[in-house]
Amino acid sequence: MLISRNRIVALVLLVFASTACTVIRFPEQVRTPQTQLQTREYQTREFDTNDVKLVMKAMLNVLQDDGFVVKNAVTDLGLLTATKEVQLSDKSASNKYWMDALDIVFDTRGSSSRNRTTQDARYNKFKQVEVSVNVSELGRRCKVRANFQAKILDNTGNPVEVSAITDPKFYQDFFSKVDKGIFLQRQGF
Repeated sequence: MLISRNRIVALVLLVFASTACTVIRFPEQVRTPQTQLQTREYQTREFDTNDVKLVMKAMLNVLQDDGFVVKNAVTDLGLLTATKEVQLSDKSASNKYWMDALDIVFDTRGSSSRNRTTQDARYNKFKQVEVSVNVSELGRRCKVRANFQAKILDNTGNPVEVSAITDPKFYQDFFSKVDKGIFLQRQGF
């Protein structure tokens, strides 16, 4: 009986020692792709007016205030497209917001100087942001969906990297500006 008790104690100690040394590893969080509904949720806002023309005009003003060049605006469809280019070597304060926002999408700090080795070498020269906006009347409200895409272009104008901007905070900040733009548009500014 004494031997069996020692064996049991030894067995318990062995099990305890082996589990104490075992490292439990949890699988790394795999970033699952967003569903279409999740994407639409942060890309869409509703505003308390059904005046599509007023909302589009406010949107035009907000984009132009941010340095975008409007490429297309069709009021009947509620469609608006615009582009903004930021030179990678431009360190001005007005471009800081967009440089920081694009650095979330692309890791490009210092890449323009790093890639210049010879006169004929290609190097990253511009970050370009494209936006397409859809404004729709929804009863007594307007629904606005914006879709931003970021590109890095080299010195020959060819895309090096293209990515959708999927940061909900980015869209929240953008729609906050649009809300203020609608208020200003209503006031006649």
